Amino acid sequence: MTFKGTIKIEYEENWYVATCLENNIASQGKTIDEAMFNLKEAISLYYEDESNIDELNCLENEQVYITRLEMAI
Repeated sequence: MTFKGTIKIEYEENWYVATCLENNIASQGKTIDEAMFNLKEAISLYYEDESNIDELNCLENEQVYITRLEMAI
């Protein structure tokens, strides 16, 4: 099975923090590549638990739209 996710990466206190928006799994690394590698490992471990497989099946058909909003307040 293939997982497709939307990942947000932020730089926080000398670490890159990668967070999957679909399941709120996060990991970190000193580089973006390291944060992504660690996040992939964390997602794999999360879905090894069979109770989370139903969640993965629901995500398979979900459409996600990402945009930025800028406005005066």
